[in-house]
Amino acid sequence: MIQGLKNKLLKSIYTGDNQIGITSIRYLPRWIVIGIDVLIIAFSLLMTHLILENLNIRYYNTLSLSQQFLIILFTNIIFFFVFRTYSGLVRHSTFTDIAKLVLASFTTLLLVTTLNYSFFFITGKKLFLMPFLVFYTFFSFSFLLLFRLLVKQVYRAYKGKSQDGSFKKRIFIYGTDDQAISIAEALQTETINPFEIVGFLAHKKSYKSLRILDKPVIPLKDNLIDKLQNYSINGLMIIDDTLSIKEKNKLVDLCLKVNVQIYNVPRIEKLQQKKNINSQIRAIEIEDLLNREVINLDNENIRSTIEGQTILITGGAGSIGSEIVRQVIKYKPKQIVILDQAETPLYELELQLRESYPTVNLVTELANITNMYRLALVFDQYDFDLIYHAAAYKHVPIIERNPHEAIYVNLLGTMNLVKLAISSSVKRFVMVSTDKAVNPTNVMGASKRAAEMYVQSIQEEKGVPTKFITTRFGNVLGSNGSVIPHFKRQIANGGPVTVTHPDIIRYFMTITEACQLVLQAGSMGKGGEVFVFDMGKPVRIMDLAIRMIRLSGLKPEEDIRIKVTGLRPGEKLFEELLADTSINLPTHHEKIMVAKDAPKPFKDLKIKYDRLVKTSLRGEQEKVVKLLKEIVPEFKSENSIFESLDS
Repeated sequence: MIQGLKNKLLKSIYTGDNQIGITSIRYLPRWIVIGIDVLIIAFSLLMTHLILENLNIRYYNTLSLSQQFLIILFTNIIFFFVFRTYSGLVRHSTFTDIAKLVLASFTTLLLVTTLNYSFFFITGKKLFLMPFLVFYTFFSFSFLLLFRLLVKQVYRAYKGKSQDGSFKKRIFIYGTDDQAISIAEALQTETINPFEIVGFLAHKKSYKSLRILDKPVIPLKDNLIDKLQNYSINGLMIIDDTLSIKEKNKLVDLCLKVNVQIYNVPRIEKLQQKKNINSQIRAIEIEDLLNREVINLDNENIRSTIEGQTILITGGAGSIGSEIVRQVIKYKPKQIVILDQAETPLYELELQLRESYPTVNLVTELANITNMYRLALVFDQYDFDLIYHAAAYKHVPIIERNPHEAIYVNLLGTMNLVKLAISSSVKRFVMVSTDKAVNPTNVMGASKRAAEMYVQSIQEEKGVPTKFITTRFGNVLGSNGSVIPHFKRQIANGGPVTVTHPDIIRYFMTITEACQLVLQAGSMGKGGEVFVFDMGKPVRIMDLAIRMIRLSGLKPEEDIRIKVTGLRPGEKLFEELLADTSINLPTHHEKIMVAKDAPKPFKDLKIKYDRLVKTSLRGEQEKVVKLLKEIVPEFKSENSIFESLDS
């Protein structure tokens, strides 16, 4: 049996290549930890004995020296088991583990002292010298603690290199609050940690002489770039929501000047317990820097609009539609019907939602909004109270080559839904539009403007029970076809990053932000409005490309080339949110405005729309665009084969 244990131990530390693989052991078995602790306390007994013997101090002869030693040793071992001093990983010893050692050592002292004086009161003789017990307790606790600290420091020194042999990234942690300290502690207890915490950044100069977790606190009042270089810093770690977007951008710009990587980590309460912290740390991305501050929603107003209602979301499997679904779920609707013509994305979304929200009553319907007969079957099956219409074709160059498809989906599909909404007495109809509908230069934008005009004009008809509300915003970060995922793929592939024009600018907002504002506007609308969202400042796409390359740790034009390809068909240099003829009115929500246009008479539009749809069905592309220009007179083609129609 002893030989078997010996072989097992040798196998656990020997890798077979003449290398002792102690560092590959996940943790020491508990019986080894107990064995080492017993050797330590035995050594403490011996050391205490030698000291007292040199001081010519005599022991009581009530018990032999070996009997005294055995009683003390046995008592201490019992309390090792009582307080489970062996249960923690030695290399990750914490304050709790130290507290267990304190309890085990001083409870041993208390019990043996109690035994000593109890025997004295009964017989008039003592068993143990009190100086011996005090010295032993001091030495045993000190050596047990020293052993754990030594193992911890040796392990940290070994882990100073990553598993691939490269050294860890030296980082500052931004902040000195509880969040920053908790994140630092969590990092230090990780078995595999690619980061070495060098210090903490603080705003107050008074923190200059402070140390946290034995790391210096560096005041930010001084030159940050100098600090990053002086300490040979490779990265800076910031915690979610602790900085404003403006502060975050300023910090990133400073760090990029000296090629220091920025890392983002969730707040301690948002960390997923089942995952290690390293897997939840990510390099900061461009989305983190373009987003604006948190939107304040009128949740009660949105809740009163959605709660207990049956809701249809068209284009529900798309990037915008699926996020609207997730936002709507929070307000406890009676039922959600998700409609889309894309089978695979619809199926995948259904699986995700049923796993995440098993109690929510949701249904998926595979249907094309251009098919009036199929839509009518859906409306007959459900009693809809509210419609979010997000189904649309949106890719400008493709639609410029296929204008009839824009009329089918963006216009005819909207017309079909509007007619069924009115006949079914749907309370609210919220249409998702785009800034490309303002002074459009392409077929896609013009088709969306035509759809806006349709819902505005029909709202003015008598006996219309539905409130038709239009929401308009610009480019959405992370949505299907967005420029940012496209740039990421190009950077990952080694470039070049393609920009259509050096001066092209665009508005951006996140999917979550856009969909929150859609819900807010949908609850505010009285019918017939076009709600325009505050998109902040437009972003120059060339600057966006340069920044994304630098955030990836690469240098523009050296590591990744930027190639200007020229404007695509229908593309313009800048987008507007308001037409020249629109009146811009504020609302009670600071980020939402109302664009007021005089609606066209519905009867006149209906004749033109019916003619446009019939022409589209015949595939007469030039005639389709010509009719679209008559309906939307501000539609002037740019970079397009249809420019001749504007002559």
